[in-house]
Amino acid sequence: MIKILVVDDEQDVEMLFTQRFRKEIRSEEVAINFAFNGEDAISYLRKLDPFDVVLVLSDINMPGMTGLELLRIIKKDFPTLKVMMVTAYGDDNNFKSARDFGADDFVTKPVNFTILKEKILKLGN
Repeated sequence: MIKILVVDDEQDVEMLFTQRFRKEIRSEEVAINFAFNGEDAISYLRKLDPFDVVLVLSDINMPGMTGLELLRIIKKDFPTLKVMMVTAYGDDNNFKSARDFGADDFVTKPVNFTILKEKILKLGN
C-alpha cells in the first residue's frame, strides 16, 4: 500500500482526491491522509510511528507556511520521503525553486488525475 499525505489549504481537495482515488483506496493500493497547512503536515509526519508515508503531495501556494518552506523542512528532516509539488501552469519561479529545494516530481493545476495516478502507482513498484 502506498501511503500519501496531501497538503493543501483548500478543504474541497479532500473530497476530490477521495472521489478520484475511490477504487485505489477501496482495493488498498493507496491510503490518503490530508493536512490543510504546512504546520499540520509537519506535526503529522513527526508523530508517525512507524513512519510509513511514501509521498507528500503539496500545493506550493498556501497561507502561513508555503509549500516551498514545507518542502525544505521535509527534505531536511525526512530525507527518504518523496515530495511531489502542485504548481499552477506557467508558475516558472516556484517550479524552479521547488526543483532547487529537492522536489521529486511536479503536477500542474488543474490536476490530471490519470497522470497523477500513474506517477503514484509507479512509486509502489
